[in-house]
Order: sequence, then structure tokens, then C-alpha cells
Amino acid sequence: MTAPTRTRPTINRLPEQTVNRIAAGEVVERPASVIKELVENAIDAGARQIDIRYEDGGRSLIVVSDDGHGMSPDDMPIALERHATSKLPATVTGPVDLLNINSLGFRGEALPSIASVSRLSMISQTTDSREAAEIRVDGGSSSGVRPAPRLGGHGLGSGTRIEVRDLFYATPARLKFLKSERSETMAISDIVKRIAMANPTVGFTSGTAARTSLKLAAKSEDDDGRLERLAAVLGEAFGFNAVPVDQTRDEIRLSGFAGLPTYSRGNAQHQFLFVNGRPVKDRLLLGAVRGAYQDFLARDRHPVLALYLDVPPELVDVNVHPAKTEVRFRAPGVVRGLIVSALRHALAEAGHRASTTVSDYALGRIQTQNHAHRYQQSYAPTQRGAPPPGMQPLIDGQSARVEAHEAPMTFGGPVPSPMDQVVPQAPSQDYPLGLARAQLHETYVVAQTADGIVIVDQHAAHERLVYERMKRAMEGRGVERQAMLIPDIVELGEMDAARVLARADELSEMGLIIEPFGVGAVLVRETPALLGKLDAQGLLRDLADDLSEYDEALSLKERFEHVCGTMACHGSVRAGRILTGPEMNALLREMEATPHSGQCNHGRPTYVELKLADIERLFGRR
Repeated sequence: MTAPTRTRPTINRLPEQTVNRIAAGEVVERPASVIKELVENAIDAGARQIDIRYEDGGRSLIVVSDDGHGMSPDDMPIALERHATSKLPATVTGPVDLLNINSLGFRGEALPSIASVSRLSMISQTTDSREAAEIRVDGGSSSGVRPAPRLGGHGLGSGTRIEVRDLFYATPARLKFLKSERSETMAISDIVKRIAMANPTVGFTSGTAARTSLKLAAKSEDDDGRLERLAAVLGEAFGFNAVPVDQTRDEIRLSGFAGLPTYSRGNAQHQFLFVNGRPVKDRLLLGAVRGAYQDFLARDRHPVLALYLDVPPELVDVNVHPAKTEVRFRAPGVVRGLIVSALRHALAEAGHRASTTVSDYALGRIQTQNHAHRYQQSYAPTQRGAPPPGMQPLIDGQSARVEAHEAPMTFGGPVPSPMDQVVPQAPSQDYPLGLARAQLHETYVVAQTADGIVIVDQHAAHERLVYERMKRAMEGRGVERQAMLIPDIVELGEMDAARVLARADELSEMGLIIEPFGVGAVLVRETPALLGKLDAQGLLRDLADDLSEYDEALSLKERFEHVCGTMACHGSVRAGRILTGPEMNALLREMEATPHSGQCNHGRPTYVELKLADIERLFGRR
């Protein structure tokens, strides 16, 4: 039996149309990818107004018109050749410097790739031309350039209009993998919004023939113009609840706007990052954002923000991915450190601010209730002239007397003098959180401001204050400790006890001194002094739970925020604690002086502010 003969394979050049269709698979994933490439080309051409129209989620029709520089009839066929671009300098003797990229598109693959899988028509004109020119490409086959009527949609003498019909008709397999019309439309909307946020000086319209879904006027180049564009895209509330970010390190500048912690969402889809004007989705940048906010948000909450990195071209590689959605930094540690420090500095500058959406939500809930029913249920059983149950009125500046076994609670301000017992009738403008008037249900402090009222959650507010004190102590001389008169023995179980005792040295730096006490038990000898009297058993159990979730390689200092947050929660004024008038006012004054006091350690608001005008509207006075 003879062995079968094998023929030597030969290496063949692929046909140009096949090459273009393979390239299209890298650049053109879906209709949104087409729009992204065409819009970025328009921006690179100096457009100040870009109009986008699509039908059937972009499958059957995509039209992108701009008022940019336009192309001459001689340039139009070249633009449809692979790796032909106006965005890199032409060289004869040497290679092009690909490390100095200052445009959005530069690979020269977009137009030929799109034209190879669709029916494309391109009309363009320049300011010095008396007429426009048109070229058509059907599945990669060009018809040649011919005259066309002048473009006059924007009243300018130049521009380009590209029409893409029957996308992927030449590659039916790709067509099968497109999602529903709704999904593709949402992807288009997302990419157009991202590009619009990156380019506030460009006006955009986007939608179908029946409905315009997005219409944005061009804005100025300054921060005000950028914030107006962001508010138009992300919602008006973002404009009221965002703080500016602007910091530079090693020639890298980070700017933009970051939402307050209390203005957060349940997913990370509202975090927009841009590098040199290009929208990107980069895990390094997203991780830095998460690290900057971990001190202020619960694990299931995510901030809303738009950040812009301006990096020297030689320090970033934008050519990592054909679609240019990923980048690679030469110094990723510098970039990450810049993002974390800039965001934390911006949030610290916000002081005690809380999101306006907190009060808006409260007003909305009030307005949707049946007021008459609430009045009958809440006040009918009470005696005339008496306050409702659970309300502690201030009499000459003091609330009901603290129970004998409760020690007076002190805050960061000076100890009140006897003159502080009287609350002035007119709150001062110097007190943004006003002056305490009452305590409701031994949980909420009601204060009167110059133009409204503030309702404070005493436990959440004090939790943040204690936490910030612990952070300052750790940065300074260390956390002071107080010895327990009788050491507390906490039964944790063998595994949890071993886990906590393994971190005893690190816990001692935070003011907690513990020792082993038999099998599965821990002896607590000293606790952080600023926590006051606390439930040692509850604290140790919560710490054991926290440690069980951490990677063993992580030190407590790396998880400092969460560990201190757990301690602060146990050392805070609890709901149900009756406060005196001076104690309530001291709480308000320390909140005003403490950064981030507008939210607790879990990202929940510590107070709600209602303006007098809002209250008057509730009662029909406005």
C-alpha cells in the first residue's frame, strides 16, 4: 500500500475585496461602529455640526453629514483605499512616527472597510470648489467620481455626506449576529453621546426620519461649556450634583466633573472616560475611579462622572485595538495615582454637600401622599398642643433631659458654655446647616436654616465624623486608646478568632488591643478612645466577617477605609439616643467643618435640606 502523495501548498495573495472584508471584521462590528468611525472622521475634518440619521437600527441606512473641510474629487478615490489617510504626515524616505498621534482616526481602514460590506455613497465639496463630487462603492466595487449638486444643509461652502445602505449585505454571516433594532439603536445612542461629551464645541443631531432622539447645540470650550454639554447628555441633575476636577502631574492633566457620592447609580454604566478626546473603556482607569470612591460608597453603588485625560502622545499608545477603544500608558502608576488623588481632592472640596436629588426625592414622596389621610392618622390621637410621640422639643435651646445612665456626647467643637443653651431666633448665614430646633423619634435632628430646614440622621452623620477623626489620627500621632475597666471576652469561634488574632498587630495601630483567650475566644483590653463606649462583641464579629472577605495578601492598611468604617459605625451616636440642644448644634457645626459629611461611610445621605420655597409649594403658598 503506497502512502498518499502530498502537494506542497502555495502562498497566495488574497483578493483586495476579501482583505477589506477581513479588515471590516476588526473595525466594523455593528452599525454603531460605522457611525463612530464616520463621526470621528468628521471631527478630524474640522466639523462644527454633525447630523446623523439611521433606520432599522442602522442596518438599512446610515447617513452622516458634516460641515468640515471636505475632499477634492482627486482625494475621494484615495480615501477609499486601505491605509490612506490625511492624518499622518507623508514621508518618502522614512517611517511615519506612530507615537505622535493627534487625531481620532489615523489607520486609514474605516472607509474602505465600511464600503466593502455595504453600499456606500460619498458626496463632498471644498470651499474653493464650485460644485460637489460623488463616488459610489457597492460591496467594494467603485463607480468612479462624478459631479453632484452642492451641499447646502448648513449654509457653509464645504462638507461631506456619507450614506451607508444595506450594511453587511456582502457578508450575510455578520448580519445574522446583529442584535434587535432596539439594541442596535441603544448602541448608536451610547456612542454618539460619548463622542458628544468629548467634543462640546461640536453640535450634534441624531435620530431617525420620524424622530430626532438627540439634539445638542455647540458649546464653548471652557469648563462651563463642557458642564452644559454633560448636563444635556447625562441629565440636568448631574450639573447640580457634580464637582469640578482639575489636576496635573508629570505633564498629564486630568479634568472633568465627578458626581457627589450621594448622586450614585446601581451600575458603572454612567462612568465616561476620555483620553486625548477619544472615548475609551479601560480597566485601569475604571479601577482607579473605584479606588477613589471606595471611602464614600457601598460596594453596590457606583459614581457618575466624566473625566478627561490629556496625555502627551508619546506617553500613550492609542493603537492597541483596531477600534481604538483601549489604550496603553507608558506610566500607568502615575495615571492611576493622578485619578485617585484628583477625585479625592475634588470630593473634599465639596465639604458637607449632599446631592440635591435627596431633597427632590423627599419632596416627590411627600407630594404623592394623601395629606388628609396622613394628618388624621398622625395627629388625631395626640392631645391638643402636645407634640407627636417621639418628638423632643427644644425649650430654651435644650431637648428633653438625657437619661441618667447616658453620658453627654461630645463632638469636635468647643464645649458649649451656658450662653449656648439659648438658640437664637434667626439662624445665621454663617451656619449652612442651621441651628437645631428639635429631635424627632430620638433619631433625626431638625434644624432651621436661613432659607429652609435641614433634617439630619444623627447616626449616619456621627458615623462619618468619627470615621474622619480616625483617618486624621492615623495620619498624625496615631489613634489614642482607652483601657477597658473590665476586659471584654468575645466568643467568635475557632476560625474567626484565628483570623482576627492574626491581624492583632495591625488592629493595635488602629487603637484596638486584643489577646487570645482560650479556644475560639478573644479578649479585648483597649479600644479607640474616640469611639467612646461601644459594643466590643458586635465590633469584633463584624471585623471577623470583614476579614473573611478580604484576600489574605491584603493588609488592613490596604483595607483601612472599610475597617475604620466598621469601627466608626459601632462608635457612633445610635438611633434612639436623646441629644441635648448643645449636642445637636455641636453635631451640626462639626458636619459643616468636616469634608464628606454629606454622606455616611456607605454613601447614604446624612441630611436632607428643604428650602422654604419648596415647603411653601407643598402648602399651596406658591
